[in-house]
Order: sequence, then structure tokens, then C-alpha cells
Amino acid sequence: MTDQSPRRRLMSPLTRRILLINLAAPIALVLAFFYLDQFRLSLIDTRLTALRYEADLIAGALGESAISPSEFTPTLEPELARQLLRRLSAQSSARARLFDAEGELIADSRLLLAAGRGVVTRQLPPPNIDTPWERALIGLYDKVNALFMTTLDLPKYVELPFTHANDYPEARRALTGENGDQLRDLPDGRIMLSVAVPVQGLRKVMGALLLNVDSAELDARVREERLGVLKVFAAVLGFTVLASLYLAGAIVRPIHRLAEAAERIRAAKGRIAHLSLPDYSGRRDEIGDLSSVLRAMTAALSQRLDSIEQFAADVSHEIKNPLTSLRSAMETFLRTEKPELRARLLTVMQDDVRRMDRLITDISGASRLDAELARSEAQSLDIAEMLRSVVETYSARLAETGPQIELKLIEPGPYVAPGFEGRIGQVARNLIDNAISFSPPGSTISIVVKRELRHIMFSVTDEGPGIPPENLESIFERFYSERPASEAFGLHSGLGLSIARQVVQSLGGEIRAENRDDGRTGARFTVRLPL
Repeated sequence: MTDQSPRRRLMSPLTRRILLINLAAPIALVLAFFYLDQFRLSLIDTRLTALRYEADLIAGALGESAISPSEFTPTLEPELARQLLRRLSAQSSARARLFDAEGELIADSRLLLAAGRGVVTRQLPPPNIDTPWERALIGLYDKVNALFMTTLDLPKYVELPFTHANDYPEARRALTGENGDQLRDLPDGRIMLSVAVPVQGLRKVMGALLLNVDSAELDARVREERLGVLKVFAAVLGFTVLASLYLAGAIVRPIHRLAEAAERIRAAKGRIAHLSLPDYSGRRDEIGDLSSVLRAMTAALSQRLDSIEQFAADVSHEIKNPLTSLRSAMETFLRTEKPELRARLLTVMQDDVRRMDRLITDISGASRLDAELARSEAQSLDIAEMLRSVVETYSARLAETGPQIELKLIEPGPYVAPGFEGRIGQVARNLIDNAISFSPPGSTISIVVKRELRHIMFSVTDEGPGIPPENLESIFERFYSERPASEAFGLHSGLGLSIARQVVQSLGGEIRAENRDDGRTGARFTVRLPL
């Protein structure tokens, strides 16, 4: 037999699904933040605009102050241009190069002329004061950024030992009197931003100014912003994980406990009445509904098992009585030689056999009733028409020897309710048979049908001795039989009223017994079927 008990896992599949669903949105948001790269592109555009403005200022100053005194063919004065360029670019992070009208390099802000030699300056990186946690986060950032960074498909930047304006398309364009800019890739993944503007004096282009700056500062700012976002994301991620685990625990743990309790009930060898499911009905959610339904189902199952056990005991007891009588009669029959006694014993044995046959037939019908009611679907049934057919059958049979049966409809039909025609007819026949058994000759059995607010009601009233008040409920128990003194013993199995209640309750209705309250003796059985 396959073991169907709930398995213990480090993390249940339902918990994993909850975590995955809850984490998908923030993770996708962060990945999209890296992939779109709009912030970095906007910073590059802003830096190009600022660089162009800076180049215009420097070029304007050179065009006004670094020209030769010639009035007819003004040109840039190289030495004066170098000194002025050094001063103007001293506070700028951009590298400035000045070309004359022929494209020859005049000045480079990286070369400071002092003491007859060139001193090359380079900005050193700031000291490393990051903590190990921050370094790890930066390393993770660099790896993720390399995967999702927007590719701009830029030309490579090459540093030439001897620079000419023709080496830079934007500088060539500036020599024609137009501004130019260009983005280039550096080997380490940064971007070189270049802006070139013409240097003009007296409306003549005397040279071109080229400003270059790499994206190190921009990338540092982008990284700082993204690291801030990642820190917020880490906090949100931690909260999401904790909230998901709490939510999963609030769902998975009760379901797991219910599954374990259900498995204990399934594996129970004896009675299950002492076993119960955890009670989560106070939660007021689907788990609470599931708990309530499972507890009700377990209680119904326990009640059904007890009923089956009691039914088996009752059947054994009821069959044992005629068997004992039959065995005693047979033993006496074999020992006696008296014809009169043997004839009486044969009669007793025949009665016991008929009684056993009736018991077995009724027990078989009662045992099949539950399964039949569970498999069948109730259909619309006109109760008045069904009762009229039953009454006509009994009236024809009892025309001369029995009580009269009359059917009264309080108002015109139809009286339609969901039901099983065969089984509701059986209920009516059982009640009529019971009434006939207790009705004196010449009496009347009255069947009344009426419509109530939510039910169709019919009652069977006789003029017999009535029912002892203490037995108004016990008469519906299986094998309970209290028959008139004039009736031969063993003609009834005691299952008729029990079957009637079982059929009516399966349809959501009710059946009850009471004594007449109109000053006359007799019993009344009332059946209510929901509309």
C-alpha cells in the first residue's frame, strides 16, 4: 500500500511558490533599473551640454585675448594661447587641446610648461575607505552592471603620441566653424566625452578647441545612486522574505497540521471519535472554512461508522431471534412424535422463516438506501399527484375490509418539490401502512397536503390509540416495533419509519410524529420537504 502521509520538507512547495511570486516583482524592477540605464544616459547628455558650454567660454576667451596683433590676418599667438589655456582649464576636470587653423596642436592642458620641461599630471583615485561589506556590494554591482549595461556601440578611443585635428572628426568639424561632439569607448568600460568648438576672432576661424573628459565621475555617481537603490532593495527583499515566510507559515502550517491529523484518522484502526482535527474556525478565512468542513466531515464519518456498527449489531440481534426460535422448534420437532405438536411446530418454523425472509429483504433495502440516495439526483416531483396515485391504490384494496383514506388539498396545486418519486412514494406507503395497522374498522385516515413558505407539507392522521409520549422519537429507530395486540408477531421488521426518516432527511426535510390535538385519539405523522 502506498504511503500517502504528508512528507516533511525543509521548505514546502507552497512556501517556495509564495516566495517566488513575492520576490519576482522587486527583482524584476531592479533588473529593469539596470537594464534601461536611463539615468546614466541622462547624466552623459547633461555632461556633454555642460562641456559644450565650458568649451564655448574658453574658446571665446582665446578668440578675444590670444590673437596676433595683425589687423588683416589675425592668428592665434601660440605662447599666449598656452598660458591662457592653462589658466582657464586649471579648475576643470576636462582635458583641453587647442589646434590652429591648419590642425596642428598648439596646446594641451596636460602639459604644463615650467622650467623648460613638461610635467604630466594625473588625478589620483581617492583612498580606499570602503568596508568589506561595501566592497562586496560594489563587486556585485560591477558584475550585474556588466551584464545589463546598455551597449551604445561607440568607436574606440585611441591615445596618439602626435595629435592632429584630423584625428578627431569633431575637431575637423570645428575648423569649419561648426560645433561637434563625440562619444568613445575606453578600454576599461568607461566612456570618453569629446566636444570641439571653433576659436574665432574677427569672424574668422583661427583654430579649434577640443575638450575631453571620461565618464569616471558620472559612473561613480550612477554607481552611488544604484548602490542606494540596492540598499533599499536589500531592505525590501529582506522584508518581503520575512513577510512571505510569515504568510507561508500562516497558510502551510495549518494545512500541514490538518493533513497530519487526517492521516492519523485514515490510519486509525479502531474508533475515530476520539481523534479530532485542529480547529481553525476562528480565523474567518479559507483555512478556517476548510478546518470547519473537515471537522464536520470527520464528525459525520464518525457518526456514520457508529451507525454502521450499531446497524450491524441490530441486524445480528434481530436475525438471531427468529434463528433461535427456529432452532428450538426444530429440536422439539425432532424429539416429539405427537402429530398435533409437530403441526404447530411446523407452523412456528414457517413463521420464523417468513420473518427472516422479511427481515433480510428489509435490511437489504435499508443498506442500499444510502448508496442509492447518494447516486441519484432529486427531480421535480408533484407531491399531490404522487399521493393521489398512492391513495387510489390503497382505496381500491381497502374498499370493503379496511379504513377509508381521504386526500385533502388545502389549495390548488401543483405542489412541486425536489425528490425521488419511488422513495417519497415509499415514505407515503410506510406511513399509510402504519396508520392502517392502528386504525379501527370503519375509521378514516386523513392525508392533508398544503404549501408553506419554504416547504411542501403532507400529513397522515389516523384514529387509532395514538403514540405514548415517551415513544414519539424512539419509533423512528431501526427495528423498533410496537404493534397492535391483534396483529400477528413478526409481520413487520421495524424499519419502515426509520427508512422514511432517512429518505426525508436526505432531501433536507424533516418528519415528526405527534398525537392529535383536536380532542380525538390518533397519531399524526408530518413530512416537510423543502421547495
